[in-house]
Amino acid sequence: MNNEMNTVGNKSDNFDPALAEKLLETLPDYDSDCTIDRIIHKIITCDKQYDLSKIISAYEFAEKAHRGQKRSSGQDYIIHPLAVAGILLDFCMDTDTICAALLHDVVEDTPATFDDLKKRFGQDVAMLVDGVTKLSKIPAITKEQMQAENVRKMVLAMFNDVRVIIIKLADRLHNMRTLKYRPPEKRIYTATETMEIYVPICRRFGIKAVKEELEDLSLRILDPYAYIELEKIMESRKEEREAFIETIKKRIEKGCSTFEFKEPPVIDGRVKSIYSMYSKIYNLGKSIDQIYDKYAVRVIVSTKQECYNVLGIVHDMFQPLPNRFKDYISTPKPNGYQSLHTTVLGEEGIPFEVQIRTMDMHFTAEYGVAAHWKYKEGGKGGDGMEKRMMWVRQVIEAQQSADDVEEIVNAIKTEAIEEIFVMTPKGMTISLPVGANVIDFAYKIHTEVGHRTIGAKVDGKIVPLDYKLQMGQICEILTARERDRGPSRDWLNIVKTNEARSKIRSWYKREKREENIAEGKKSLQRAFKRYRINLDESQYTEFLHDDFHRHNCATLDDFYASIGYGGVSLNKIIPRLKDKYDKEYGVSEGQETLHLIKPKSPHVDGIVLDRENNIAIKYAACCNPLPGDEIVGFITRGHGLSVHTTKCRNYLSALQRNDPAELQRWTHDIQWTDEQNIPLQTEFTVTATDRVGLVYDITSVLTASHIPIVHSSSRNLKSGNASFDAAIIISGTEQLEKLFEKIRKVDGVISVERSKK
Repeated sequence: MNNEMNTVGNKSDNFDPALAEKLLETLPDYDSDCTIDRIIHKIITCDKQYDLSKIISAYEFAEKAHRGQKRSSGQDYIIHPLAVAGILLDFCMDTDTICAALLHDVVEDTPATFDDLKKRFGQDVAMLVDGVTKLSKIPAITKEQMQAENVRKMVLAMFNDVRVIIIKLADRLHNMRTLKYRPPEKRIYTATETMEIYVPICRRFGIKAVKEELEDLSLRILDPYAYIELEKIMESRKEEREAFIETIKKRIEKGCSTFEFKEPPVIDGRVKSIYSMYSKIYNLGKSIDQIYDKYAVRVIVSTKQECYNVLGIVHDMFQPLPNRFKDYISTPKPNGYQSLHTTVLGEEGIPFEVQIRTMDMHFTAEYGVAAHWKYKEGGKGGDGMEKRMMWVRQVIEAQQSADDVEEIVNAIKTEAIEEIFVMTPKGMTISLPVGANVIDFAYKIHTEVGHRTIGAKVDGKIVPLDYKLQMGQICEILTARERDRGPSRDWLNIVKTNEARSKIRSWYKREKREENIAEGKKSLQRAFKRYRINLDESQYTEFLHDDFHRHNCATLDDFYASIGYGGVSLNKIIPRLKDKYDKEYGVSEGQETLHLIKPKSPHVDGIVLDRENNIAIKYAACCNPLPGDEIVGFITRGHGLSVHTTKCRNYLSALQRNDPAELQRWTHDIQWTDEQNIPLQTEFTVTATDRVGLVYDITSVLTASHIPIVHSSSRNLKSGNASFDAAIIISGTEQLEKLFEKIRKVDGVISVERSKK
C-alpha cells in the first residue's frame, strides 16, 4: 500500500539492527576534534565577542566533576559537553549558553548542585542547566510518564528562555551522531523519541539544519533498507543532477543580469534530504518522479521587492506548474519562515522548485530562533520571537487543560508538518494544520467565537462543523447570540488542533463542574466494573492517591471532574490501575473460586446470566463478541466468566476435543440485554486494489462515522492487492454492518470482514 500507514519511529519489517549498525559505522568520527583547544580556537576566530575566561572556568568545573566517567564509546565523558558546546558555537550562541552546554550534565550525573552553579557562574547559567536537567526521582511512574515529566519540565523552561531548547537540541544531535556506541534497543528508543519530540520542536522553531540531520540519522536506524535504497538512487543520478542544477543556475543568473539589483543575487542549488524524500515516497505514497521539488534552486537577494522581481523573471523563463506557488513572504509560517516558492518546468521536461528570499529570510530559514544569536545582537526577544513562542504556550495549555502530563508529549507528537492558509471574510489569513475543520478555525480567530459557533459558510456555502478546510478557502463562522452558549463535548473528538481541544476542555472545566463530577464518576465506575476492579467507594481516595498527584487533583471530586471534561483519559490509566488492583487485591493463580461482584441490577456488563447474575465478566479477545452475536460463556479459574461467540475457534476446538470436564465449564445460559449501547472492541480486515489514498479514504469513513480507532496497519499482498487491518470500538453487529456497507463503497475495496483469530 505504498506504506501509507508507516510512521517513522514504529518498528516495522524494515528494521534490521545489523544493517543499521553498518550504516552508523559509515558516519564520520564526530569526536576527533572535541577538545578545549578546539573550542578556544572557535571562540578566537569567531566575529562574536565572548567571555573566554568564564567559558574556560566552566570547562574546568565540568572536567573535574565528570573525571573518571566514561561514555559508551569508552572515551572520557567530558567529550560530550565539549561536542555540544562546539555545535552551539557554530550557531554563535552567547557566553552563558556555551557555559551551560559545558555544564549541562553535571547536576544530573555528578554531586554538583544547582546552587554550586549559581554561585560560580550566575543565575542565567544555572537556570539554563536546570532547564535541560532530567528529573531523577519520581516514585511509581512508567517510562512514558517519566518521559512526559521530563518533556514538560523542558517545555516550561524553554518558555521562559528559548536557549534551553537550543542546548537540548545540540545535546540530542551529538547523542544521535554517536548512537553507534549504544545497544540496538537503546538506538531504537532514542531514534523514535527524536522523531516524535525533537524533530517537531526543530520544525516549529525553524531550525532546519538540525532538523534534517536528526531525521536522516533516525532513518538510518528505523528503516535502514529505505535509507540505502534512496541513497543509491541519489548517488546513481549525482552527475546528472549536478549538471541539471548548474544549467538552471546559469539560466536564472543570465535572466537576472538584465535587471538592476542592490547586490548581485546569490544563486545556489540543492537536493531534498534523504528523509524528506522518504516521507513523501513512503508516507504519502508517491513515486520519486512525483516529487516535484526534489531539485531546487535558491535565489537570495537584498530586498523584499527584489524577491517579487526575481519571481517574475523565473516565470518568464520557465513554465509555472499550476497550484505550486506559495507566498510565505506575505504570509509567513508560524515558525517565522519567509520565502517565495514556485515549481516550474524546465526545457528538459523536469520540474524543479525555485525558492526566493532575502538574506535575513535565509538566516531565519536555516537557523530559526538560533538566528537571533548567530546574526543579530541579543536574542531573547524581538523579530517575532513572541509569536514563535505562542506554540509553546499552546502546548503547555493543552497539558494543563488535560490534567495529564502525557498530553504534553501528544501535543508535540501531533504537530502537523504541513499547513494551510484560510481567509476570513474580512481578508485576515489564518494558518491551520492540514485536516483542520471549521471549529479549529473558529477557535483560532477567538476563544469566544469558538465557544459560540453554531455553523459555518465556506466560499459562501453552508458546511457541517467537521468540514475539513482547504488551502485558500474563505470561511465565515456563524455564532449564537447568547453569550452563555458553550461548546459541545462531541467537539473534542472532531477538532484537529491542540489549541481548540484545550479551549473546549477549559470551558467544561470552568463552567460544568457538577456535571463533570457526575459524568466522571459514572465513567470511572463503569470502567472499574468492566475491568473487575471491585472496590467500595470509600476505598477510592486511597487507591487513586498517586493519580491525584499526577493529574493535579486535590480531591476525589477533582479527579471525577477531570475525567468528566476529558482532562484524564481512562483508556490510559485503567490498565495500570488494573495491575495495581491485581497486586493488592487480586486472586492468587490457580484459585478455583469465582471472582464475585455485587451488581446494582440483574444486568452485568450488558449480559443476563440465568444461573448466576453476580459473576465478573470479560469479553474474549480471541473473537471479540459484540451485541448481536450468538454467545457462550467459559467459566475461568478465579477470574469470572469469559464471553465468546459461538463461532469462536477456541469454542469449536473444545467441542471437537469433547472433553467432559472442559465442556462443563462452557455455558449457553447467557444472553445480551436489550441495551445495545455497549462499546466493545472488534477487528476487521479490508482487501482492496492498491492505490494512493486508499488508507486515507477508509479512515475517513471511520472518522465520519465517529468510530474510535484503537490501532490500524496496512500491508501489500502477494496478489498485488493491499490489506488494511483495524481494531475499533463499536456498539454491536448492527452498527458494524452499517459501517461495512460504507467501506464497501470506497473505490477499490474488494471485501471487508471481521478478523478471524
